[in-house]
Amino acid sequence: MNGRPWTMHDLEGIAALEKECFPDPWTWRMLTESFLSDRFFGTLLEEDGGIVAYGGVGIAADEAEVQLIAVSEMYRRCGRGRKILEDLCEIAAEKGAKKVFLEVRVSNAAAQILYLKCGFSGLYCRTRYYPDGEDAIVMKKELP
Repeated sequence: MNGRPWTMHDLEGIAALEKECFPDPWTWRMLTESFLSDRFFGTLLEEDGGIVAYGGVGIAADEAEVQLIAVSEMYRRCGRGRKILEDLCEIAAEKGAKKVFLEVRVSNAAAQILYLKCGFSGLYCRTRYYPDGEDAIVMKKELP
């Protein structure tokens, strides 16, 4: 399982997977604007001729934020999410980040468990963070 950086040609596939995975997906335009930013770095996994997992991290100074991470439903719980998250943390460290933050829905126990196993810890809750009013847990990982 080798990740690779996003290319402009991947944005359509990423947008399709984003719609599959989330009730409030990023639009193609949002993905494109992030991709074009010099502070954003994306990685993805392909299998069976399509994108099965992707992630993106924004980096500013010594802090990074996981902005996107998703795995196609049929490829979940097989290590792909962990691989994407590890790649994003590695990219952040290479770019000089000392800590990585992310937000996760309070209802997404599977993601929370993954993040905890990967060294993240919960910081606090952001009430009504998501468009549907659900709260988010803010998590952080210190990088070596």
